[in-house]
Amino acid sequence: MNPKERIFIAAILLSIIGFVTMDLLLDLRQGVRFWHAAVEGSAAVAAFIGLLLLLRGTFSLKQSLAQERLHSSLLQQEAVAWRAQSNQYLAGLSQTIDAQLSSWKLTTAEKEVAFLLLKGMSLKEIAEIRQTAEKTARAHSMAIYAKAGLSGRSELSAFFLEDLLPPS
Repeated sequence: MNPKERIFIAAILLSIIGFVTMDLLLDLRQGVRFWHAAVEGSAAVAAFIGLLLLLRGTFSLKQSLAQERLHSSLLQQEAVAWRAQSNQYLAGLSQTIDAQLSSWKLTTAEKEVAFLLLKGMSLKEIAEIRQTAEKTARAHSMAIYAKAGLSGRSELSAFFLEDLLPPS
């Protein structure tokens, strides 16, 4: 329920409480029977309870939203801190990977394809990014595997990641 709906419902409940209370006071001055006053009074009480539940839900929702915003903010701060801390390592890793690709005597285009393969992109995605045909991306990937002495993408990834991950 959005805030406008909550305000509209609260206004309706307040109107019901006001009209029923005014009617009940007028009826009591005229000496109506007890059951009639009890029925009207219970309608006012029910509307009041509904208003209290609506307000309680609204405040609970606001508190929950504030907690979620705080949690989200903390996660964002944590992500920024992790990126800042890991950037130095990632830059070094990128340079080390580039050096290894150079030692395999890969061309500039093959190096670019190798990095994209390591990022997990498909040959179709690589072709789109490099604005080439998918066959060209496939040819570059095959040349990479041949020059590196690897059988495919999984061995290429494992070559660089195996020592970074703890043993299972």
